[in-house]
Amino acid sequence: MIVAFSVAPAAASDETGSVHDAVAAAVEVVRASGLPNRTSSMFTEVEGEWDEVMAVVKGAVDAVAAVSPRVSLVLKADVRPGRTGEIDGKVARLEAALEARAQHG
Repeated sequence: MIVAFSVAPAAASDETGSVHDAVAAAVEVVRASGLPNRTSSMFTEVEGEWDEVMAVVKGAVDAVAAVSPRVSLVLKADVRPGRTGEIDGKVARLEAALEARAQHG
């Protein structure tokens, strides 16, 4: 499965509204997991089996909860048993489709 999630303090920790320090703590948990992952400006994706992915999400939430009494979590999952490598495979297939469209277009 692939889970895309965003976790942050429910309230900003400073007057600029930035939450990057808390988010960095969450991303450290994801990267330390050893599971395939990537982080963009709004979401972190992680791929693996249900229990291991959800444990990583919980760890990320716990990392943010260590600095904030309230945590916001947004989660989307693509549950597709028996598939691996989809964190890159889905993107590769999309890029190939775009390339094919550009050549015929």
